[in-house]
Amino acid sequence: MRTLARSRAPRSRYASHRRRRYYERFSTSSFASAITEGDVTAGEDPVVREAAIDALGNMNGTVVAIEPTSGRILAMVNQKLALSSGAQPCSTIKLSVALAALSEGVIDKETEVPLGRRSRMNLTEALAHSNNAYFEAVGRKLGFEKVQYYAHQFGLGELAGYQVSGEQLGAYPEEEISAKLGGVGKMCSFGEGISMTPLQLGAMVAAISNGGTLYYLQHPTGPEEVASFQPRVKRHLDIEPLIPELSDGMAGAVAYGTARSLRLNFNEESILGKTGTCSHAGTRFGWFASYANTDVGRIVTVVFLQGGRPTFGPKAAEIAGRMYRNLYDHNFFVAGAPGTTSTPPDLEKVSTPAVTQNTPE
Repeated sequence: MRTLARSRAPRSRYASHRRRRYYERFSTSSFASAITEGDVTAGEDPVVREAAIDALGNMNGTVVAIEPTSGRILAMVNQKLALSSGAQPCSTIKLSVALAALSEGVIDKETEVPLGRRSRMNLTEALAHSNNAYFEAVGRKLGFEKVQYYAHQFGLGELAGYQVSGEQLGAYPEEEISAKLGGVGKMCSFGEGISMTPLQLGAMVAAISNGGTLYYLQHPTGPEEVASFQPRVKRHLDIEPLIPELSDGMAGAVAYGTARSLRLNFNEESILGKTGTCSHAGTRFGWFASYANTDVGRIVTVVFLQGGRPTFGPKAAEIAGRMYRNLYDHNFFVAGAPGTTSTPPDLEKVSTPAVTQNTPE
C-alpha cells in the first residue's frame, strides 16, 4: 500500500497544479432574445435587414449595414446596442493604426518589422493574422500623439451619425494610457483604454471601401426620408493611395487568417475585413468589420457581439458570412438591386474638421 501511495503522489501534485490554473470568468451571456424590440425600421432596406436578423440569430449583438458610397445605414439590428457608448475595439483598432503608419511613411505593406530575435513580419501578414507584437511595435514607433491624431481623423472620439436619434459617443483618451496597462503599444494592438461604437467603425471602414470619403452616417426613419436622402460628407481623408497597401491584409484575413470562418458560409464574392476579440470586466467582445467588393457596388457590414466564451471575432466573421450568403441568395449583388449604387448622388458637405468630444456622464 505504501508503494501504491508513493506512485500516486506525483499525479496528485499535478492534479493540484491544474486546479490552480486561471480561467477567465464571464458574467455576460452570449445569447439574448427580443433584441430587435424597439428598432426603428421603416426607412431600412428590408432585404438587408432580414439578412442581418437571420444571420445574427440569438447571439447577443448587433449588425450594422452601410452603403459606403453615401453613408446611408441600410439596416441596424439591435439599435439599442448599436447606438450605445461602445466598447473596447480590440484588434479592429489595427486598421486605424495601419493607416496612420502608412500615412506617416513609417511602413509600407512589405516592411518587415522585427518581432523577436528571429521573427519578422510585414503588414499584410500582421493584418491577416492580427499580430499584436507587430502593431505594438508600430504604435510605439508612431508615438501617442500621431496615433491619436489619425484616430480622430478617422472618426474615433466623435459622433459618426448625422442626427441619428439616440447615438452615443465612444471615448478616445486625451493622453497615453499608463505603462502598467501597456502604454501606446496596447492601445494600438488591443484598443486598450478606447471605447468605439459600431457606427464609428462602420464609418471608417466605409471610407476605406470608397477611397477616402468619411460620410456622416444617416439612418432614414421612413419612406419620405429615403426618397429625399442626400449624402453628407464629414471630411475627405488622404488615404486613397494607401488603400491597396491595406486591402491585401484585409483580404488575407478572410482568405486564410482570423476571419476565414466567413468562408464557411460565403465565398462567391470578394470580402475584405478585420476581426477583433478581447474582454473587459467580465464581458468578452467579438468584432468583425468588412466590406463586399463587387462589380456592381459595395456594402459595409459591422458585426459586434458581447457575452462570454462563445463570443469572439471569428464568430462575428461567421455571422457576416451568413449575412452575405443571405444577400447573395436574394440577388443583392446584381446590377440594379437596391443598395448597389456605385456612384453617389450630389453631396452636401456639412463640416470638415475633426472634433474631439467627451463621453457624456
